[in-house]
Amino acid sequence: MNAQWNVTFDKFMSEDEVKALRKTLEAAVIIAKSKAHQGPVRDQCIIELALGSGLRVSELAALKIEDIDLKRGGNTLIVRHGKGDKLRQVKFSSTLKTLIQEYLDYRTSDSDYLFSSERQDYMSSNGIQKVFKKWAKKTGLPSRYSIHSCRHFYSVRLLAVSKNLRLVQQQLGHSSPQTTTVYAFALDEEITEAVEKL
Repeated sequence: MNAQWNVTFDKFMSEDEVKALRKTLEAAVIIAKSKAHQGPVRDQCIIELALGSGLRVSELAALKIEDIDLKRGGNTLIVRHGKGDKLRQVKFSSTLKTLIQEYLDYRTSDSDYLFSSERQDYMSSNGIQKVFKKWAKKTGLPSRYSIHSCRHFYSVRLLAVSKNLRLVQQQLGHSSPQTTTVYAFALDEEITEAVEKL
């Protein structure tokens, strides 16, 4: 495994923490829509897309509307600017598809990028990181979490549900399966709980 790339367990959000984050965002979106505000609606889409696709922050920033297939039966997006500039397809849920469509219907920006900013056509990676930190803080989550924690959460949940390391590797765009195996170790806690229930 790459010595520079090290995931520690304190970077993984629990399911309860993710539920709390989602609840905070949902409440903020209701208020925002009642006042015709854009920010929380965009922020919810950013965080839900991170949680539901496992995209890296740079991939979220570079995502264009044309890269997302929202047609009937389409639940995929194209990552054109992934690590090493490798092109890949990422599948996502119908629930996330609905949320993305609702965001697109609501937003007022005419930018080609999914997440635009007031200063430029697209939000920077730093801007997206700040969005996550803002809502994590409002939720009361530990400050050690970053937008990349959404990728870790997605990876562990996908592996737990699919039991398929190759599938997770493909979705995340890892060139080496060794990189993906770190998420298998994160399931140790679940294994311990399961064994206790036997």
